[in-house]
Amino acid sequence: MSRFRRSAALAAASLILTATVTGTGEAATPASPPPVSGPVIGAYYAGGNSAEYPVARIPADTITHLFYAFSTIEQGKCVVQPGAAADFAALAELKREHPKLRTLISIGGWGAGGFSDAALTTESRRQLASSCIDLFFGQYRGSFDGIDLDWEFPVYGGPSEITDRPADRRNMTLLSQEFRGQLDRLGRQCDARFLLTAALPAGRLQTDGPYDPAKSFDLRALGRVLDFVNLMTYDMGTGFSTVATFNAPLREVAQDPLGQPMRRWNNVLGAVEYYRQHGVPADRLVLGVPFYGRGFQVRQAGQDNGLYQPYERTFDVGGWRNIQALLKDPAWQQHWHPVARSPWLYNAAERRFASFENPESIGIRARTAERNGLLGAFMWELSQDDAEHSLLTAMSAPFRG
Repeated sequence: MSRFRRSAALAAASLILTATVTGTGEAATPASPPPVSGPVIGAYYAGGNSAEYPVARIPADTITHLFYAFSTIEQGKCVVQPGAAADFAALAELKREHPKLRTLISIGGWGAGGFSDAALTTESRRQLASSCIDLFFGQYRGSFDGIDLDWEFPVYGGPSEITDRPADRRNMTLLSQEFRGQLDRLGRQCDARFLLTAALPAGRLQTDGPYDPAKSFDLRALGRVLDFVNLMTYDMGTGFSTVATFNAPLREVAQDPLGQPMRRWNNVLGAVEYYRQHGVPADRLVLGVPFYGRGFQVRQAGQDNGLYQPYERTFDVGGWRNIQALLKDPAWQQHWHPVARSPWLYNAAERRFASFENPESIGIRARTAERNGLLGAFMWELSQDDAEHSLLTAMSAPFRG
């Protein structure tokens, strides 16, 4: 059967999905999903890079879960970019060759709007979830095993042009419950198990200034609805920061001028602890690592080669392959912080500071995740690694025995 036509079973399931509600008109709260048998070795794959990094190159023997980025929301329904159909066909082929690989469509991403309106009412939530399921498990049947929600962010903290509301926090939970219920009912119809995950933030500075994830998300409730959380333990030092700093420091650094209580949580271990304190079990957390760097044009070197110095502007460092080129350039000197457990580069002539992660620092984070009972690790983004998969190898090693 053509992958562009849904089967009779899927069509029947879709009718059931739109009909099953409680007497109050709200979707019934689904039961918590069973724990995912780990570990999760996750990879986000940017569909817009498929010409440069085709689906066939994905190291499916190493990763366990692939997140295709992104689908977006238009007029309350899931849509995909032109050309995505070819990627989805290639994903279906990749899955046939690697039957243990689980693939999820990631909906949203930074700068993607539509969530607040789509999550606003019972009917709008039902419409969004059913449109996504019809699209990705009907029209593109065989390409995906689940849905990953990447709403950046409910209530506040996202791009200024994106609509947000105080009601978003509750509506994110209700939207997740709607997706959970529809996916579970579809799974019963198809004798399959479909996953629901979400990418949730850790960085404590966003567009509106100081940021608290618990004000955007009911973390305890989401921990009961989602199969697992992709915890974005990166983007902790960005253009929203006041000084040049680390993108993903492992621990709190006393010299970091970021005020408290934000500094306590604006690091990898602090973010994990925060989510656990707010009710997300360790075995439903997947630790994020960045395969890219962040750059700052500082005003002066200071006492520590640009670290924690005010800056004039940010600049794009690029992914690991770009960073490797800088490492070979004598104008850039590499440094290491013993507490943050991260490297950085400093170009004294140009007053440029670059935060990045290398195989050593990513290996440290992955081992930390494994030792603390987390479900696994994931990265943004797969094509930013080198041809030898140096960063992916370091990230996956602790979880591969």
